[in-house]
Amino acid sequence: MAEEVVLFGAWFSPYSQRVRIALKLKGVQYKYVEEDLHNKSPALLEYNPAHKKIPVLVHNGKPIAESQVILEYIDETWHGYPILPKDPYERAIARFWAKYLDEKYNLPLKIKACWGEEKEREKALEEVSEILQFLETELKEKRFFGGETIGMVDIVANVIGLWLGAFEEASGVQLMKREKVPKLCDWIDEFVSSSVTKESLPPRDKLIVYLRNRFGGANVSK
Repeated sequence: MAEEVVLFGAWFSPYSQRVRIALKLKGVQYKYVEEDLHNKSPALLEYNPAHKKIPVLVHNGKPIAESQVILEYIDETWHGYPILPKDPYERAIARFWAKYLDEKYNLPLKIKACWGEEKEREKALEEVSEILQFLETELKEKRFFGGETIGMVDIVANVIGLWLGAFEEASGVQLMKREKVPKLCDWIDEFVSSSVTKESLPPRDKLIVYLRNRFGGANVSK
């Protein structure tokens, strides 16, 4: 009996793209269902009644919600490419940074940094700078957060990989300076140009248009 794998997501969602990257790395075939978040499908509401959000992965009729939970499920279910390290300590560190990213570098912070009032924006930009500096330090001399290959933290950090630059271009606000975080900038270049992520991430131009339409154009406040 063939496995049935279905992903409910949205093209502009970095959380959906995390799952797409993980499935691609594992070589898992799946059906993708694009959701209209203004008119959610009965299937999505049935599979994730608690949060009513994407992404949701349905494996042989069993739903799993929340992107980081899904990533761990994928890693434990399909062998081959390791998403999380095998060493317990390294696994704990990867979970820490993944959690840190989702808690600290969230959508409200990015909106404030790009489109907030002046004082609110300045404070948010300081927070963004601090987060990026921590990530720069964590990268050390590694190619990826996962070492020589893309791992859990890299996949979760896709919110920076493609989306940070798109937020900058959509708003006209600079969130990151290469001279301050050169390793992180090198990581972004390599991450978005990887063959796996290239096929899983949305077109940058389309994403910028979406962000402008949703949040507004360039921030011209002084």
